[in-house]
Amino acid sequence: MGFFSLNKKNFSLNKSRKKYVTLTIESNEDEVKQNTEQQIDHKPTGLWVKCPKCQEILYKVDIENNLKKCSHCDYYFEMTARERIALLIDEGTFVEEDAELESVNPLNFPGYTEKNKKSRNECDMREGVISGTGNLKGIRVSIAAMDFKFMGGSMGSVVGEKITRALERGLEERIPVIVVATSGGARMHEGILSLMQMAKTSAAAEKLRQAGVPFIAVPVNPTTGGVTASFAMLGDIIVSEPKATIGFAGKRVIEQTIKQKLPEEFQTSEFLQKSGMVDVITKREDMKDTLYTILSNLV
Repeated sequence: MGFFSLNKKNFSLNKSRKKYVTLTIESNEDEVKQNTEQQIDHKPTGLWVKCPKCQEILYKVDIENNLKKCSHCDYYFEMTARERIALLIDEGTFVEEDAELESVNPLNFPGYTEKNKKSRNECDMREGVISGTGNLKGIRVSIAAMDFKFMGGSMGSVVGEKITRALERGLEERIPVIVVATSGGARMHEGILSLMQMAKTSAAAEKLRQAGVPFIAVPVNPTTGGVTASFAMLGDIIVSEPKATIGFAGKRVIEQTIKQKLPEEFQTSEFLQKSGMVDVITKREDMKDTLYTILSNLV
């Protein structure tokens, strides 16, 4: 009888505990649901980004405070043209030139006007490059910086014109020229007018070379197409960042054409340095010091 009573007592205790646990879980579910709804109502958006390399979820402010680099794996996020200017030019010395230039739609390409207007609003720029003059650690330079967010950094008539003027400004004032390039290539919406910018910028770079005025090209990730095939690889010194993609045609297109497998590091800044096409690879935080060291030995 005592044995039976003990089992009954245990059974009653377990049953009571089960009810208690069930009630507690139901209460927690309601509470969690309520808290989740409150969090959704007040959850800020656009503050986080996933690193493409290590897949870590990063706070955007932390990335911006770290020169647009992942704090976990050192992956280099894209910098805007204004951020490039701020990185390289002494504070308060930059004077923008040719800011009033903007593209039209010379071929009446469908949707081009709307896409251009959208990029202007999103990037707060009239075109995909900012150019002007300023001091780099006291050395006066003519500088142009492209912005990949503006229609993929594509080079249309105005982008080519502004870069050409930046090169010519260096020639006129006898000051070094720095061009930070990042682009998907020529802007298809302007057809042959876009392709003509390759010849125009290359001719301006050649005039600098003949006059002995230093021209430093800084192709960063990514720099491809007609931009790579023109001014981006015509600098007296070519400086880039680690793991930057630099090339003309895409890797897959080349492999399909030559029917061969290309090296894993093909079209990276490290591969191009080994091949003699890139002179210096420097970390983003050291870019200004590196450019100053080069310029101080050239001017």
